[in-house]
Amino acid sequence: MPPTVIHDPGQIDFALPGKHHYQVAFHLDSSWGYSLVPMTVINGSAGGSGPEPAGVAAFGGTHGNEYEGQVAIKRLCTDLDPREMRGRLILIPQLSETACRAHQRCSPEDDVNMNRAFPGNAHGTLSYRISNFVKTRIFPQVRVVMDIHSGGKESVFPLCTSFHPLPNAEQHAETAAIARLFDTPFIFVYSRQMASGLLTDEAEDEGKIALGGEFGHAEGTSTSGVRHAYEGIKNVLRHYEMLGGEIVRVDAARATPSRMVQAPNLSDYIPSPRSGIWEPAVTPGADVEKGDLIGSLHDFSNHCSLPLEIRAHKKGVIIALYFAAVCKKGLTLYVIGEDAA
Repeated sequence: MPPTVIHDPGQIDFALPGKHHYQVAFHLDSSWGYSLVPMTVINGSAGGSGPEPAGVAAFGGTHGNEYEGQVAIKRLCTDLDPREMRGRLILIPQLSETACRAHQRCSPEDDVNMNRAFPGNAHGTLSYRISNFVKTRIFPQVRVVMDIHSGGKESVFPLCTSFHPLPNAEQHAETAAIARLFDTPFIFVYSRQMASGLLTDEAEDEGKIALGGEFGHAEGTSTSGVRHAYEGIKNVLRHYEMLGGEIVRVDAARATPSRMVQAPNLSDYIPSPRSGIWEPAVTPGADVEKGDLIGSLHDFSNHCSLPLEIRAHKKGVIIALYFAAVCKKGLTLYVIGEDAA
């Protein structure tokens, strides 16, 4: 059966038993028509002796040119059986649906980055109305929120889950535990000061367990990234006793556990001092010493000029690296993280 189109989000019965596929219609700003945001709601019917598990929501396609989350969550929409589950799971594989159809970071309808649009506005443009729907209709249904990203065409990250430093020790510890369930090589604790209006920002402020992650780059679809996102979300469901079975190792060939690194200070997010053609000299996830060459910026207005060498300002691990060749002044060239407990 095709998804049910919902014009009034207030009509959605999130407690309806079983698995139900929807397209939530948000009217376009520029023409008669809709952005049809895909959503699957699963309420499990498997028995259990404990209390009802905490609800979980997973989002892909917050940015339209990042595909691992879209693919992994779409697969979960079809693969999961409510008869084998307990509790409530909400899956949205393409949150910024118009950006996903356009294969670009921001929605072409209002030129808004969905991951800067929270808490949203019920009377705003399309992206703000969708983010308001997430805050007012989805967040109240769940306690755990996962937003699956990749570096798009701007930045490269080693495969990682990510979250912010959290002042609440219990919330921080539980989020870190959830991050480890994805079995990524890295867990990145990053500065909240780099941006505002993130989906995970809003969830954190509501006291939820909120997790992000970078599962690919360059507008491709990483096989390992999809696998870590897909199996990681299933591990989260197992952890909260929403799905049966044992926690699985996603990358059994890797002997080491996830390495947690942190970059809480803006001084570790190094901007490009000028525009130019970027030639990286290291790879994401590499350990560097202070003074090591990170990359070079080339100026072809004078082709016989020496490149501007960009060197590490401290010892640590390259947890993010600018990817594209063309780099504009002020964009983040690299981030150095340090090991965290």
